[in-house]
Amino acid sequence: MIDLPAFRNKKVLVTGHTGFKGAWLSIWLDLLGAELAGIALDPLHEEDIFNLSGIGARMGDHRCDIRNLKQVLDIFAKEKPEVVFHLAAQPLVLEAYKNPLETFEVNTLGTANILEAIRLTPSVKAAVMVTTDKCYENQEWVFGYRESDPMGGHDPYSASKGAAEIVISSYRRSFFSAPGQAAIASARSGNVIGGGDWSANRLVPDIIRASRNGQSLEIRNPGSTRPWQHVLEPLSGYLLLASKLLEEKDKYASAWNFGPLPTQVFSVKQVVEAFLQYLGKGDWRDTSSPDQHHEANLLMLEISKAIHRLGWKPVLQFQEMVQLTAAWYADANAQNAPEFCRGQIIQYSQLWRSRNGN
Repeated sequence: MIDLPAFRNKKVLVTGHTGFKGAWLSIWLDLLGAELAGIALDPLHEEDIFNLSGIGARMGDHRCDIRNLKQVLDIFAKEKPEVVFHLAAQPLVLEAYKNPLETFEVNTLGTANILEAIRLTPSVKAAVMVTTDKCYENQEWVFGYRESDPMGGHDPYSASKGAAEIVISSYRRSFFSAPGQAAIASARSGNVIGGGDWSANRLVPDIIRASRNGQSLEIRNPGSTRPWQHVLEPLSGYLLLASKLLEEKDKYASAWNFGPLPTQVFSVKQVVEAFLQYLGKGDWRDTSSPDQHHEANLLMLEISKAIHRLGWKPVLQFQEMVQLTAAWYADANAQNAPEFCRGQIIQYSQLWRSRNGN
C-alpha cells in the first residue's frame, strides 16, 4: 500500500462521504488509520458503495446539507478536523440542466460554506477541495487542459464547478496565504468509474442496469471522448496531495489535475463495448438527438504537474480499470463488500507501488 503515515490517528473529515467517490475515499482513509467523520446527505441506493461497505459505522456519520452553514459550522466545531476532503456536490450534468439553481447552490455556495468552516476552525491544517475536469472553458482542444487554463462552463454543472474553483482560489489568497493558516488545494479529475456507483445517467451504472434487466443500452454520445479513470486513481492523488500539504504548504497549495495518461483516453463507445465484452452479454444503440442538451465531445487533462511535482501518476491500464469495476458489480454483495472494497484498495496500492518503483 502507498505508505501515507500522515493520516494515522489524524482527525479527517470527508464531505460527501455517502457518495461514490467519498465512500471509497473514506474506506481508504480508514485503512490508513485515520479517525474519520463525514458530512453528507443520505445515500440514494441500497446497493451504493457506502451502504454495502459498512463504512458509516466506522466514522462520525453526519447527515447535513452543505448549503446549511450553521449545521456545517456546528459539525466542524464538534469534530475539530485536522484534514478536510471536500467532495460533496451535485455531480450530474443532466441533473444540472433540470435543476440549475440547486446545482449552483450546492456546488458553488456549498463549497464556499466548507471554506468558511475551515477558516473558522483552527484545528484544520490542510484541505483538498475536489471539483472536476469540466471546470475548464472547454475549447474541444486535442490536448489536455493545464491547471493555469481559464475556468468556464457551457452547461450549468460545468459552470458551477468553474465558479467553485474561483471561490477556492479567492479564499486561498484572501484567508489562507499567511503562515500558520490552513493549506488549501483544489483537485480536478476525469470521469471516474468503479464498483458501487448507481447514479442515474452515468455510463457504467447504466451498463450494469441494462445488462441485469436484459435491455438494450441507450447511449447519447457514443463518439465523445473522456478522461476515464478507475475511482482509486484520482483518490490516490488526493491522498498524496493532502499528505504533501501537511508537510509543505507553500509548495502544494494550488490546483492539481489527476487524470489518465494520454494513451488511456477512450470514447464512450469503446468503454461500453469493453464492458459488454467482459460481461459476455448485452448490446447498445445510439439514441443521440440533435435537440439533446449540450455535452462536451472532447475533454482531456494535462497531468505533468502532478507527475513531476507530486510524484503521482496513474497506473491502471484500460482493461484493468474495466476488470476491477466489472468484478465488483459481479461479485460484491452485502456480506462480502467490506472486505471486497479493502481488497481492491490493497491490490491497487500494490500495483501503484510496483509500477512507480516504490
